[in-house]
Amino acid sequence: MKKGILSLACLLLLPIAVQAQEVAYTISGMLVDERTEEPLAGANISFENTTIGTSADADGHFELTAQLEPGAYNLQITFIGYRRVEREINLGDEQEITLGTIELRQDVIGSEEVVITGASVLTSKKQIGNSISTVNADELQGSGATQIDQALAGKISGALIQQNSGNPAGGISVRLRGAGTFLGQASPLYIVDGVIVNNDSPELIDVGGTATNRLVDLNPEDIERIEVVKGAAAAALYGSRANNGVVQIFTKRGTSGKPEITYSSKVNIDHVRKTLDVNMAMNDQGQFLDNSGNVMDGKRYDFQDFIFRTAMGTDQYLSIGGGSGDTRYFMSGSYKNNQGIVKATNFERATARLNLDQALADWADISMKFNYSNSRSNEIPNGGLNSSYGALTGFIFGPNTVDPRPDPVSGEYPNNTVLANPLEVIDVYDFNQEVNRVLGGATLTLLPLEGLSIDHTLGIDTYSQVATAFIPNGTSAPGLTTGFGRRSEREFFQINNDLNLRYQKSLTPSIESTSLLGGTVQYEKTATTGIQAEEFTLGSRVVTGGADFDQPGEFRSETVIYGVFAQQTIGINERYFVTGAGRFDASSVFGKSERWQFFPKVSGSWLVSEEAFWQRSGIGEAVSSFKLRASLGTSGGQTAIGAFDRFNLFNPSSVNGRSALLPSTQRGALNVKPERQTELELGLDANFLSDRLTLEFTYYNQKTEDLLLFRTTAPSTGYLSQLGNFGSLDNTGFEVLLKGVPVNNNHLQWTSTVTFAANENEIRGIEGGVIIIPESFSQVAAINGEPLGVFYSDAFERDASGNIVKDEDALPVEAEGDHIIGDPNPDWNGSFINEVSIGRNWNFRAQLDVTYGNDVFNFTERLGSLGAFGTMKTYERELEGDLPEGYNARVFGIFENWIEDGSFVKLREMSASYTLYPEVLGLRSLRFSVIGRNLFSIDSYNGYDPETNVAGQRTAVRGFDFVQVPIPRSIIFGVTANF
Repeated sequence: MKKGILSLACLLLLPIAVQAQEVAYTISGMLVDERTEEPLAGANISFENTTIGTSADADGHFELTAQLEPGAYNLQITFIGYRRVEREINLGDEQEITLGTIELRQDVIGSEEVVITGASVLTSKKQIGNSISTVNADELQGSGATQIDQALAGKISGALIQQNSGNPAGGISVRLRGAGTFLGQASPLYIVDGVIVNNDSPELIDVGGTATNRLVDLNPEDIERIEVVKGAAAAALYGSRANNGVVQIFTKRGTSGKPEITYSSKVNIDHVRKTLDVNMAMNDQGQFLDNSGNVMDGKRYDFQDFIFRTAMGTDQYLSIGGGSGDTRYFMSGSYKNNQGIVKATNFERATARLNLDQALADWADISMKFNYSNSRSNEIPNGGLNSSYGALTGFIFGPNTVDPRPDPVSGEYPNNTVLANPLEVIDVYDFNQEVNRVLGGATLTLLPLEGLSIDHTLGIDTYSQVATAFIPNGTSAPGLTTGFGRRSEREFFQINNDLNLRYQKSLTPSIESTSLLGGTVQYEKTATTGIQAEEFTLGSRVVTGGADFDQPGEFRSETVIYGVFAQQTIGINERYFVTGAGRFDASSVFGKSERWQFFPKVSGSWLVSEEAFWQRSGIGEAVSSFKLRASLGTSGGQTAIGAFDRFNLFNPSSVNGRSALLPSTQRGALNVKPERQTELELGLDANFLSDRLTLEFTYYNQKTEDLLLFRTTAPSTGYLSQLGNFGSLDNTGFEVLLKGVPVNNNHLQWTSTVTFAANENEIRGIEGGVIIIPESFSQVAAINGEPLGVFYSDAFERDASGNIVKDEDALPVEAEGDHIIGDPNPDWNGSFINEVSIGRNWNFRAQLDVTYGNDVFNFTERLGSLGAFGTMKTYERELEGDLPEGYNARVFGIFENWIEDGSFVKLREMSASYTLYPEVLGLRSLRFSVIGRNLFSIDSYNGYDPETNVAGQRTAVRGFDFVQVPIPRSIIFGVTANF
């Protein structure tokens, strides 16, 4: 009995005895870049297999205090973009240890890159069985881009990122491995510091396909890095929202030490890179001809001279980061004001950010983030799928035979075009949008036991968007001469509540285990209202000043998503890694019978180069690292279904002055389920020439089944259509990234990167074989066995040799029926990026983007070449006899004639910067830079730019050009001071 009590007492006192042996040690040092000798603020220093760590301050100094038993420990030093450094530290009698200056070598090719995979799990890329792309802060901020997604163009293999309009905040389309839906949105899911953010582009007023993505509300200067998960196999943990991939954005955090201040100022100059050739038809005597071929009294005008301008812009940014003790902070503020190249347009954005990290105890800390933005834009409508008014629209719907400028005496604008006078649109129309947005959240992290971490994230994204449009009484707008007014508002609120548990443990000396368990609740609410009127009295600008009111519109939506998931990774001998995961999701948009869905995933990687046979064979001398990887997983998509589409809905109406409800023509679909994507991904990663060259190759086979489509219902049901899971959409392709460092020494570093991606897309399950896609002028279709969104319309009659058949007047003949006449989907796209650093001072960068094999529908050229308008040079050729009489009238209805090759090679970015280190007034560095964007484009396109789309971010209507604002050539001058 006494022995038992004594044994129990010893066990109880054992922790005290162990604790008594621990000693307080302080380890200090300084971290610098090996090549430039610049301090590495924010680098992480920690003891392996413990929760003890710290970060370097603004000067690169660190001081790590820890209660540890004497013995040998492995000190790890990690920093984004640098190779990991390990130092063995022997802790003994000496309690203060100084390591001096430690040099970190840049990991230029990313061979030791660490990423956050799904639910905040920090993982080395060597262990991952699927492809993840990363973009760091320098690449974003050196791009000169206004928006985050705009800055990503060309930097990610397997991503097709294109600008739809040249408006100062024009929308951006992002496609990762093609489109994974038909009716829904094809853009990826965006997450900022664990907070799910909305990136919709609502069109509250019609300004012509230029609706802005809401990512424009975030400042690229605040971003630390971005990780892009492209396929279902990698995105399975995000469940029913991940069919289009996931983009994780991480903002800057403060580091311990004295405040680090950054101020930057930029000035940009934008101008039109290319204008359209207009009709300046003359006879042999040099006299101008009108559209009937008769001699004019006056002359023709190029309206583009009056519409476009050289635009100016400025961007001011200030950030302060630092910390002391248990508190770290990062604050920033910015103001941007950018004119558009169309007169009277501009975009303003003001942002404020606060990121705060607070240690609550040795085992607990909390991270809080808050971002507010206010953006305002003055818009000029241009083209569009639904409107007949606009500046560029008025230009293309000529003729250009009258001076469009107002009469200097009366001030009246001549109404010489079929539509509104372009200058009247610019000077008189008043179209505006304003957005106020709050994005924030908090993450509580607990480390109760060695190897166990628990984090809880609460994130909120909410914004209000107000758009107003006003055309005064007495203008030349067709059908709106008595005036027009509209006001529309959108309120958006989204919250995500996530809990994650992660446990790491060495099961044996050769087997490592990482377990993840988590759950999420997400809630989203949207409310949109709109009111508009016509017949305005003079002097009135509010909508209630109109006499002819349209039916007010209102839309509301609420969605709830529940999810639970688990993931297990086993690593064997640091060369074999296997991961299995699964997620159960439930979304309120689906009926109860199909609400809960399961999304599994399995992946594995093999570090072949760690095998003894590889190293003994001598291959390791040429190929220093070689990894094979494979993954198979599923994810879901629900953007193609509305919050209440499962019900039979009724539309409010008015009958004889009384309220009424009218049944919708769409029948409810209680049994629909999420679009389900299954993807097989195979790949390899290899480093050559002593880690001077890296290759990433990925093949994927992606199949989206249960595609949500509409089918025609029997008339006896009382409905016209019903939503259901009827079709499938396949994407197959491969991606290549090749990155090398031809020169790397203390005086010169040259980094070169090539990306290449090819994707084949095919849709099946279309009722009747063909669906004409709405809002495409009936020119775009989904056809079984063809890529999504092919151009499908009137074609030329051709003979057996493929030559166009002509009639007796030498005019082309139109074939019977509709045919596939073009494909807006590119065969492949890629980029070529070179960056050269000379010493500590000079840096040069250039990026070429290539898109090949896609077609563009030049609707602009088609309209301007018709004799009724006669604005384009093509009609000039007919008036001057280079084309047979009636040629343009004939081909106006043969839409194949207006399909053009949209391939291009574009100098997307080019920059040069010079950095000084004056060490006066507290300055650490002073950088001067000049950046060029979209400097030139090598293409055969007859329009402004083959990179355009009047349908904005719509999924199925791509490559449609209808007098869009061209993407300008931009020159940006900047200065950045770091204190």
